Amino acid sequence: MSSTDRGLPQGLLSGDALPLYTQVAGRLLDDIAEKGARPGDRLPSERALATRYGVSRVTLRSALNELAEREVIESAPARGWFLAEGYARVAPTAPPSAPGRAAAQSVQGFADYAEQQGLRLRDSVLEARVRPATVQESEQLRVGPGAALFEMRRLRYLDDIVVVLEHNRLPLALCPKLAETDFTKDTLFATLRRADPPQLPKVADYSVEARHPTAEERRLLEITDATPVLVATQLAFNQNGQPLELTAAAYRGDRYHFRASITG
Repeated sequence: MSSTDRGLPQGLLSGDALPLYTQVAGRLLDDIAEKGARPGDRLPSERALATRYGVSRVTLRSALNELAEREVIESAPARGWFLAEGYARVAPTAPPSAPGRAAAQSVQGFADYAEQQGLRLRDSVLEARVRPATVQESEQLRVGPGAALFEMRRLRYLDDIVVVLEHNRLPLALCPKLAETDFTKDTLFATLRRADPPQLPKVADYSVEARHPTAEERRLLEITDATPVLVATQLAFNQNGQPLELTAAAYRGDRYHFRASITG
């Protein structure tokens, strides 16, 4: 396996970039978690679920089949759909500081991707500090100009191969622990989940563009040829619809794939 074949994230956003039936599957899981359902519990009828989510029976069935393939639910002839034992492996767990609140999220972090793919993640933190928000940042993150932001720049490696240079900015008031965390040992999303109250990235605005790397990006990403960078900009929102994280990530173009399905 060559270095350019290893560790290829294919887009970290789960939301509008995913097929409609996958979005419905995620919403169904969130609703199940909020009700505290357990393996063996019966789901509402397909007709009721299609009406609840405003989709066709065909789309709803595709969502159910996706969950069935993941062994989260199972069907019983003439009886309907039931939560399977596999649900216990994917059920969102409420953090200790928020009893009864599901910690399901719709935006996947880089560390989550690495874990799912069985890749070893390593972070090299270049800068981590608290500083005042600029006027532009205050507008994007809906905080007052000069409000405290936590800012971090880091290189992220998969199996010791550098993949991305990441620049994160978050309102410190949402998670003061950010300023005290060693992000060579902990992850950003895990820290946010442990906040009080938990900060759960649910949806995000996401854009990607290709360009030539800057001199700094060439040096840090170890680019020695004409390889471009793919710059992904993400503004993630928490469970309350409040801006949570503004990130610009420059990926080596030969180590990152972006894939999306567009639905109307």
